[in-house]
Parts: sequence; C-alpha cells; structure tokens
Amino acid sequence: MTSALRISVVIPCRNDAEFLRECLLALQNQERPADRIIVVDNGSTDDSAAVAREAGVELIDEPLVGIWPAAARGYDAALPTSDIIARLDADSRPHPDWLARIDAAFGAEDALGVITGGAEFYGTGRVIGYLGEHWYIGGGRFWVNLWLGIPLVFGSNFAMRSAIWHRVRESVDRNNPRIHDDLDLTIHLRESDGVRWDRTLTMPVSARPLISVRGLARRVGRVVPTFAASWPAGAPWRRRDDSYPQEGQDGEDEGVAVT
Repeated sequence: MTSALRISVVIPCRNDAEFLRECLLALQNQERPADRIIVVDNGSTDDSAAVAREAGVELIDEPLVGIWPAAARGYDAALPTSDIIARLDADSRPHPDWLARIDAAFGAEDALGVITGGAEFYGTGRVIGYLGEHWYIGGGRFWVNLWLGIPLVFGSNFAMRSAIWHRVRESVDRNNPRIHDDLDLTIHLRESDGVRWDRTLTMPVSARPLISVRGLARRVGRVVPTFAASWPAGAPWRRRDDSYPQEGQDGEDEGVAVT
C-alpha cells in the first residue's frame, strides 16, 4: 500500500565515503522506500560525492563547512516536495523498518510534528556503548527536556513535518558551524509542535564521538555556545512566558501540531 505522505531523507556528509556507502545501502533496503534521498556534500575531499552518484541518489553541494549549514541546505532542498523530512548522518545505519515506522507515526497522528529516537553505538565495546546511549545521549535528553520542556531532537535519527522546518528555517542559526544543529533546532521548537521521543525508534550509529577524548570534549563544549546563539529567546522562562510566540501568532503554520 502506497503512503500518501512524501518522505525525503537528508544526509549531510563530509569525508565519510565508506560510512555513506553503508548508510545508502541500508536506505535501499527499507521496507518503505524514501521518496527522495538527498546527500549534501559538505566540501568532501574523498569519494563521498562519487558514492552518492553511484547509488543514484540526489547530490547537492554546501560549500560552507559545518553540520548546520549542510543540514539546512538539505532541508531547504527537500521542502518543496516533501510532507516529512527525515534526517540521518552518514554513519547512521537505519533498521529496515525505520521509514515505515516514521510513516506510520505521522500518518496516525496529525498533532505529531517531530519524532526522534536514541542510538545504538557500533564499533566499540559494550561498556562504552552503554555509556554513550545512557550518559551521552540519555543525559543530554534528560537535561534538555528539563530545561526546554520538550525532548532533545537527535540529529542522527529524527523526522519532522516540512511545515515545522518552513517556520523555523529563518530563525535558527543555520550558518553557524560551531554549534550543535540538532540542539539549536530543538531550542527553536515549541511544546505545541508535538515533539515526541520514541524509545523504540533506535538508530545504529558509529561510536567515533565516544572513542576520542578530544572529539567528545569538543562536542560537549559546543552546548553552551549553542544556547548562547539563541539567548535570550530560548531561555525557559521566555519559552513559558505569555509573550513567547505560539502557533498562529506569526500568521504562519497555524495548527501544524498541537499537543
């Protein structure tokens, strides 16, 4: 049965040719195929672009190096023809039912605006994998939920209605390569956007961020600059204040997702 929802998958990529090859293979084996697969080449000097071409997917360029510029470029490309924009990273290896579950979730609930899940880290031992899932990802989700009142959107594993991106695309700090794109996106979402964390929607991802102390420190160190980039609009007392813009007040996307 063909779904009425059009789902595009966006994959930012910089010098990750071998990971990208496995990711695209996993997408080709989905129970519910993507309507579009868009790889954003972010100034790669390896064979990433060639891998995308060989797979027959769409390939676009974003010269400004950084995960946020690349991701935003992909979302913009998907926007005109998509109901749902799904996001992976090049080292993600989606389970065969990933898109089918996303399709079913959005099809069953009009109020759902964003769905995200956790990680299953591969390429490391059991202890590091557990710490990554429960401390790195789980801890971030706990504190963001406490601070913002909504779940943290995990950039390697989420999907959003295109109307959500249409509303926030000019307010996020999309050209800033030194912040977390997924956290910045979360900061600009509202409780009324219907953001859901699904503990069963897990995503195998590389444990690279956990193996290098320097790499892990760099990622943790980007949290404060990410919040600072949207300050004070993203402060929790502003988000809960009556003056904080709610659905329909800006004249756009009224009724996109109400929880």
